[in-house]
Amino acid sequence: MAEIVCDICTHHCRLQQGQTGFCRARRNVNGVNTCDNYGRLTAIAMDPIEKKPLVRFYPGSKILSVGSYGCSLACPFCQNYSISMRSETAADYRYVSPEQLSALVLAHPESIGLAFTYNEPLISWEYIVDCARLLKPEGKKIVIVSNGMVEQHILAKLMPYTDAMNIDLKGDRDFYRNELHGDYDMVRNAIAYVYDKCHLEVTTLVIPGKNDSVSFIEEQSQFLASLSDEIVYHLCRYFPRYLYDIPATPADTIYTLQKAAGKYLKYVYTGNI
Repeated sequence: MAEIVCDICTHHCRLQQGQTGFCRARRNVNGVNTCDNYGRLTAIAMDPIEKKPLVRFYPGSKILSVGSYGCSLACPFCQNYSISMRSETAADYRYVSPEQLSALVLAHPESIGLAFTYNEPLISWEYIVDCARLLKPEGKKIVIVSNGMVEQHILAKLMPYTDAMNIDLKGDRDFYRNELHGDYDMVRNAIAYVYDKCHLEVTTLVIPGKNDSVSFIEEQSQFLASLSDEIVYHLCRYFPRYLYDIPATPADTIYTLQKAAGKYLKYVYTGNI
């Protein structure tokens, strides 16, 4: 069978027959780029919308939230590494069809819709679309919490179905390249592409010595403000997790950075304080 090149994210993995890519979720099946984790859910929970975090999108509401396994980044501080850094053979999942998941959402009228989160949802974009096609006619909202490292042709397929996104902006170009195995420019391009197509909030997990300088936060805030000064920006406090044993971010650092970002953006929130 022919080798294929995955066109989902910056890795552009070259996959032989049966091989999965960097994300552990895309597979070459008889020459077709296949979503290998389609419908394979590792987590289902009813969350406050603020947990996504989304603070200016139906505040006070709840949303059914689901995740699978795999991710297009390899963040050494990942908060959900027990699923995002797992593959098919290591993940504890159960298959839930779009019809089954949609029925579950509709069985909970307290939920405004469905959030795809916990791992990286965009590596499973087909599943999002199939679920959204069932839920949007029922008046339900579709939320995506993403690292934003995705090609724009994938975003173009999703935007007609997406009501809100939260995208991580994790660090500068070197941080993405050297520690996350990612692409800073691709993430910023994703933010620029979606900001006027759905409700958008952006999150930076502030890590000491990595992305906690005033100059970095001001640069990102100016970038967001160049799109719209009403984009919501979350500055969240880091705690040691996964492979990082760096001490937790001081709360005072978060408040200082909030003031810096507030010079450019109307809505800057702190998290994990």
